[in-house]
Amino acid sequence: MTTITSDIPRHGAPENANEVETEQLATGCEAIAEAIRLADVDVMAAYPIRPYDGVMQAAAKLIANGKMDVEYIVADGEHSQFEIVKHACAVGSRVFVGSSGVGWFYAFEAIAVTAGLRLPVVAICGNRALDDPGAFGCEHNDALAVRDLGWLLCWAETAQESLDFALTAWKVGEDKRVSLPVAIGLDGAFLTHSQQIVMIPTQAAVNSFLPKFDLGDRLLHPDNPITIAPQVDQDWLMEIRMQNDQAMRNALGVITEAHTEFKRLFGRGGDNPFLDEFMTDDAEIVFLGQGTLSLPMKVAIRRLRKQGHKVGLVRLKWFRPFPTADIVRSLSRFKAVGVIDRDYSFGSPYYGGVLYNEIRSALYSAPKRPVVVGFIAALGGREIEQPMAMEMFEKTMAAASGELTSGDVCHWIGVRK
Repeated sequence: MTTITSDIPRHGAPENANEVETEQLATGCEAIAEAIRLADVDVMAAYPIRPYDGVMQAAAKLIANGKMDVEYIVADGEHSQFEIVKHACAVGSRVFVGSSGVGWFYAFEAIAVTAGLRLPVVAICGNRALDDPGAFGCEHNDALAVRDLGWLLCWAETAQESLDFALTAWKVGEDKRVSLPVAIGLDGAFLTHSQQIVMIPTQAAVNSFLPKFDLGDRLLHPDNPITIAPQVDQDWLMEIRMQNDQAMRNALGVITEAHTEFKRLFGRGGDNPFLDEFMTDDAEIVFLGQGTLSLPMKVAIRRLRKQGHKVGLVRLKWFRPFPTADIVRSLSRFKAVGVIDRDYSFGSPYYGGVLYNEIRSALYSAPKRPVVVGFIAALGGREIEQPMAMEMFEKTMAAASGELTSGDVCHWIGVRK
C-alpha cells in the first residue's frame, strides 16, 4: 500500500479532515470490504459462494487485523443470510450482504420481502451464470431477476467504482425519500477477482458524505409500537405498491444529488450519474452495455476510430431506476445503437436480452429514434474478443444503412457453429 497526497479539494469535509487518500491494489471484492469499513456497517451476514465470497474473506481479514468493527454473522445458507440483514435493518442497523448466481436465487423470498418492506439493505451480486448447466463465469441474469421487485440496481466497471457505488448506495437507499434496497452488480472474475489501483478515501471525508443511518418513525423498537410486514390483502396492497413506485421515482433525483456531492468531495464519478460516454461527441453509431464489457469495447472503438469510423460507447451505470430521460437524450443523437447484453430473456420481444428491450421501450416515444440492434454476448464468463466486437460493429453499421430487415434485430455473438 502506498500513501499519496490527493489533489482533490474536500470543500464539504470538516476542517480537521485528513487530506490524504491511500492508494491500494485491490480486487472489486476487496474494494467493497473497504467500503463496508468506511461506512461503519453495523451488521453483515455471510455465506460463501463464488465469486462474491471474496468480500467475506476481505472483511474477515479487516476484522482480524483490528481495522473494522462489525457484527459478522456467518449464516447457514443464503436465505438465512438475507433474513439476518433484513431484520437487523428493521431495528436500525446499517447492513451489508451479498451472494451470486443460484445462491442469490435461494434467497429470493427474503430478497422480495426486503424491497416490499422498504428496508435499505445494501448488497452486492457477484454476477455468475445460473445453473444448470453450471458455470462460475459472469452473466447478469442473477441480479437482473430483482429488477421488477423494488431493488435499485447499478453495475460497476472498475474496483474503484465498486467502492464508490457502495458508499453511494447507502446514502441513496437510506434516504427517507427512497428507503429501498440497493444491489451492486460486480462482474464475476472480471471484477470480483481482478486487482486494480483503488483510491481509498479517508474516514473523515466519508463521514462528511454519508450520514448516520436513521429509520426515524419506522424503527422497529418496543418504544415505537408499529407493525412490520402486515397482511393487508386487497384493502391496502395497491396503495403500498404505489408508495414503492413513488420511492423508485424519487430515487432518480436522490441519485443525482448524491452523485453531485460525491464528485465535489472526491472528484470522481463523471459528468452524468447514470451514463458514462466514451468517444461519442461526433459518433454516428454507438454500443451500449453495462459492467466490465465496456473495457474490451473501448479497445475496439479506438481501433475503429483509427480506421476513420465514427463510433462510440455509452455505458449504463444504473439499471434501476432506469434513467429513461437520460437515455433518450443521449441515444437520439445517433443513427444506430448496438445494445450488448450479458444476459438473456428467452421468448422476449424480438428474442433480445433484457437491456435491449429496455432500451427499445425507452426510445419508443422519442421523436427521433436510432435503429436499435441487439447482441447477446460473453455469457458464462467468456470475454468479448476483438473479432466479436468487429462483427457487432459491422452488423450495427448495416442497420444504420438500412441493410438489415426489420426482423433481423438480435444476434448471438461468438457462438460455435
